[in-house]
Amino acid sequence: MIHDVAIIGAGIAGASLAAALGEGVRVLILEGEDHPGYHTTGRSNAFWHATYGGPQIAPLTLASREPLEEFLSPRGVMTLAHRDSVADLGRMEADYAGMGIRFAMLDRPALEGVLPGLRPEWTAALMEPEGFDIDVAGYHAHCLKQARQQGGTLVTRARVSGLSRQNGVWTVETSAGQFDAALLVNAAGAWADEVAVLAGARPMGVQPYRRTIIQLELAQPVDPDLPMVIDTHGTFYFKPEGANRVWLSPHDETPSPACDAAPEEMDIAVAIDRFQAVMDWPIRRVERSWAGLRSFAPDRLPLFGPDPDVDGLWWCAGQGGFGIQTAPAAAQLCASLIRKEALPLWLAGVDAPAYAPARLI
Repeated sequence: MIHDVAIIGAGIAGASLAAALGEGVRVLILEGEDHPGYHTTGRSNAFWHATYGGPQIAPLTLASREPLEEFLSPRGVMTLAHRDSVADLGRMEADYAGMGIRFAMLDRPALEGVLPGLRPEWTAALMEPEGFDIDVAGYHAHCLKQARQQGGTLVTRARVSGLSRQNGVWTVETSAGQFDAALLVNAAGAWADEVAVLAGARPMGVQPYRRTIIQLELAQPVDPDLPMVIDTHGTFYFKPEGANRVWLSPHDETPSPACDAAPEEMDIAVAIDRFQAVMDWPIRRVERSWAGLRSFAPDRLPLFGPDPDVDGLWWCAGQGGFGIQTAPAAAQLCASLIRKEALPLWLAGVDAPAYAPARLI
């Protein structure tokens, strides 16, 4: 059987694209691991945050909010400024002017009412009330279910070992057998450049980076509904996880090969040190820690569209840390391009050429 589209990778990028391609397209999803989402998707502390990723990512995030609605839980986001970097908050607000994003500037007295235990050198913050926790597993499962209901096929333990194209048909050699498809989509995350080389394309410089998360048990209760807290310099973020637990990251981006990522003791220590420099909340213990990979192209914009050199090869990769919060818009963008259809009206604010792989040539 010749499939219309073979997607390499069953993380959120591949799963959401398979769902967005819709009925009438014979879709095959090939996943190298035992189950979908084993790497980045399954380890994500995902959050819908309108300004995360920068102004060029915000249109994708904003367009994705409504499709994600049933998988979102309100929380809010607070960007903290040290007394030496308060001006950064005004610049941040200006960067997103005209996008319809709501902000509220908080001074030190207001901060003390919202975030008790904040150390005195943190004197201002920019509050975004429209921030949301994302049920990642729920949304990922929803996409895979929709793809199956439309006739799509998922094959796991199908690590790709060879790619070739003849007479307009791709032959994909995998550990689960050989498959054929008219179009091939590279949604391989950290392995995107490796897949590109197998397909005879030039690598786009997609670099994986390790991100560490730890769960702290505190020696005092905290409000579980407090906002997610980040800082203007991107050196930490944390959010409550229940009444006396916190999820914390040092916001690390350590270059890594594509691999099964694991946390390192130094990154855990750095995270705790940064947290204690911000909050006067006593820590009882580190309950658990984990790490995942996020992958960026050199300009930190995603790769959505056809390969500039190899016919029949498409990219859906390089989504960095914003892959889940932008997945509905990114998937629909790629699906529309593959189907040679105009973008739907709900993507009117998205500049598709800005994400085209050809920009890097």
